[in-house]
Amino acid sequence: MSQDAEKVKALVTFKKKLEKKIEKLGSELKELEAILETVNSILREKGFKRAELAKEGEPVSPETPPSIVEAIAEAEKRVPPRGIGTENVIPLKTANDELLAIIYVNQDSLHVLPDESKDFDVNTPPFNHFLVERVLVKMQERDNELVRAGQLTPDEMFSYSIIREGDFIREIVIKNVDADRLRELKSSIRWTLEKMYEKMKG
Repeated sequence: MSQDAEKVKALVTFKKKLEKKIEKLGSELKELEAILETVNSILREKGFKRAELAKEGEPVSPETPPSIVEAIAEAEKRVPPRGIGTENVIPLKTANDELLAIIYVNQDSLHVLPDESKDFDVNTPPFNHFLVERVLVKMQERDNELVRAGQLTPDEMFSYSIIREGDFIREIVIKNVDADRLRELKSSIRWTLEKMYEKMKG
């Protein structure tokens, strides 16, 4: 096969990958739009409730508005979770819309791929103290208890592995994840990487 033919074949393969990614991102956009609508409805409900209290003459105590994280968490509970069995690409971004990582969801496993332009060091807080010890290890311990109780087989148990190049994180592979854990992991991983990135820039 000539070099030109090989280049054309490679470009066709790349085109197909791009088309698949665009399709997946389109699904992600629809989900985000649904979440946004739910957030708006939550805010409208909260505004209505406070207005009603004021109308009835009841004291309305000054309260801190819910944080964006809390609003999104509440919204995601109301949006029907996507099946973990379908393949999805989930971008994790900072508040300034800068890409931190991509989560590739495949069947019941996750592959977290940090953005190649950022070298996330495993020693940068809060990676070990929060994400590993308080999230990943805790999920594994809960499943260990279920295995001991005979409610789960060892093959069904939550597990994770961190693929490194030196101290830099190249991939996090997480197996046996359900829809509830997917939501928790998305939030925890995004928050962890954003805090790490802030320290890297500082």
